[in-house]
Amino acid sequence: MSVIGLDIGTTGCKAIVFGREWEILGNASREYPILTPHPDWAEQDAEQVWQLALDALTQAVDQARADPPRAMALSVQGEAVIPVDRVGCPLRHAILGMDTRSTAENAWLAETFDPQVLFRRTGMPMHTINTITKLLWLKKNEPVVWASAAQFLLYEDYFLRRLTGKAVISHCLASRTQMYDLHTGTWAGDILDQCEIDPARLAPVQPGRDAVVGTLDRTIARQIGIAGEVLLVSGGHDQACAALGSGVIRPGLAMVSTGTAEVVEVAMASPVLDESLRKGGISIYRHVVPGLYVAMTLNHSGGMALRWFRDTLCRDQCARAAETGGDTYDLILAGAPAGPTGLMVLPHFSGAGTPLLDVHSRAAILGLTFATTQAEIAKAILEGLTYELRLNLELLRDAGIRLEVLHAVGGGARSEIWLQMKADICQVRLCVPQITEAACLGAAILAAVADHAEPDIASCVDRAVRCDRTVEPRREQARRYDRRYRLYGKLYPALRPLQGEMPSDSD
Repeated sequence: MSVIGLDIGTTGCKAIVFGREWEILGNASREYPILTPHPDWAEQDAEQVWQLALDALTQAVDQARADPPRAMALSVQGEAVIPVDRVGCPLRHAILGMDTRSTAENAWLAETFDPQVLFRRTGMPMHTINTITKLLWLKKNEPVVWASAAQFLLYEDYFLRRLTGKAVISHCLASRTQMYDLHTGTWAGDILDQCEIDPARLAPVQPGRDAVVGTLDRTIARQIGIAGEVLLVSGGHDQACAALGSGVIRPGLAMVSTGTAEVVEVAMASPVLDESLRKGGISIYRHVVPGLYVAMTLNHSGGMALRWFRDTLCRDQCARAAETGGDTYDLILAGAPAGPTGLMVLPHFSGAGTPLLDVHSRAAILGLTFATTQAEIAKAILEGLTYELRLNLELLRDAGIRLEVLHAVGGGARSEIWLQMKADICQVRLCVPQITEAACLGAAILAAVADHAEPDIASCVDRAVRCDRTVEPRREQARRYDRRYRLYGKLYPALRPLQGEMPSDSD
């Protein structure tokens, strides 16, 4: 019998059905928009996400109808907040993790709690990404929604409530909210009390080590084409699921996941709550693998920067790809220089992530001339994103975390030019798993183990995760990029004062 990994990402969802030998039997995806009614806001229609996820599930299950699924687990984007009524219907759009409107609430937290103490309790540095700041913003700015909401859910517990009737959140995802005590494995009651947040309005944390939440609602099962019973497993944060799906199940192993955002995750036996990690904005939280923790870096822009370039400035290539069936990104990058470009891109389209942590920084392109081509700009965006990756890798190394090989997954792992660029700029060897949609695979592994189709996670990973190839840094290109990386380090400090003087949209 097969298992399903359902990934609810920031800009799209994927459903993959895996067979007994971990072959892909069915695969479907859908894209959905991020709503930006104000410059610092990032919202989403959770009902639309739900319907598109059901569409993807229906298509994937139909492709795999010869092998009906027995279990399904979820991989979900983190930190989103969805206020729901008593029957689980959203009262407003979801506020996404990348939303930075809650700067005032973040400042209040820093004044109310010692940031060092809060980091040692929760593993989360002060940042507007955290769920707690979004709840504080709702309480202050939308009192009607705040008073009306029966619960405040994230995508995991929101989907589980609709799929099974039971809202439950995994330890993994709960530990990304800044409301969870890493040491007790429970909601941090004293922190919630100080913020006047009733823990009864949050989903209960999955009890014990049993990841099974319940069974798929019969009506929904029929809707997506499943006749039998399907176990629902809580899963966890998409990046932790991707770490599992790329084989990062032992301390010291690391993954770089390039999707909407770009993330590095390093597995640890116990939470390393060093002050240098807090200052660098590194979050420490529970892995989806029981007993392990992960350290995570974050660049919010990630692949979304190239998607913006595609959708905004490359409509000619989008139309050509639609006509020919080609890949839009391949068409855009065709003709890009073999080595480094003459451009420098600061890819802070959604502010700066780790280690700069400046939500007010904005993107910039330096070096444009009339001879600059579409392909050069596209490649320069990838270079800027990869310089940001190197900044994060150096931060982890400076904190004493060894990183010798990166397991590369996500949509970016399908780009040969980007993989080689990462190896050259970061001067590190990359291992590319055969299945780069690692978040779905990681969720499916959790489903298979919970259903006892596999004896344990380690043996399941041995069967399911296979390294397809490695990418080595090229000495000459690494040397050339190294010089440009030193220049890149001066870009943000030079532009920051100018950005501070720029008027806002409301001025």
